[in-house]
Amino acid sequence: MSDELSKLPPQVQERLMRLQQAQQTLQTIMQQKQQVDMESSEIDQTLKELEKTADDAVIYKAAGSLLIKSEKAKVSADLTERKDLLSTRQTVLARQEERLRTQLKDLQTQLQADLQSSSPPPA
Repeated sequence: MSDELSKLPPQVQERLMRLQQAQQTLQTIMQQKQQVDMESSEIDQTLKELEKTADDAVIYKAAGSLLIKSEKAKVSADLTERKDLLSTRQTVLARQEERLRTQLKDLQTQLQADLQSSSPPPA
């Protein structure tokens, strides 16, 4: 396969490398989006459980491998703030994904045109 690649014109090789890099970046962004979505979902569930507890209930918050006693209002505020940050991150990742998908589509179209023009006509 690499022998076939070396026969391609340099601009086609470069475009193919850019396509592969964009695909890898897209995969990374999609993984990040999945992680953010999971964390956001966990926070939603935690906030729902907090709503069910009494205001004077004893609440513990994880801090590394420790559980620290905390106030319900403080934990709720911290979680809400984290959820807002995750929401912003989701928006940024969605924009990056959209931009990369457009870039990939353009690169694929250009690469197909390059390969058709560089391949010999059928015998």
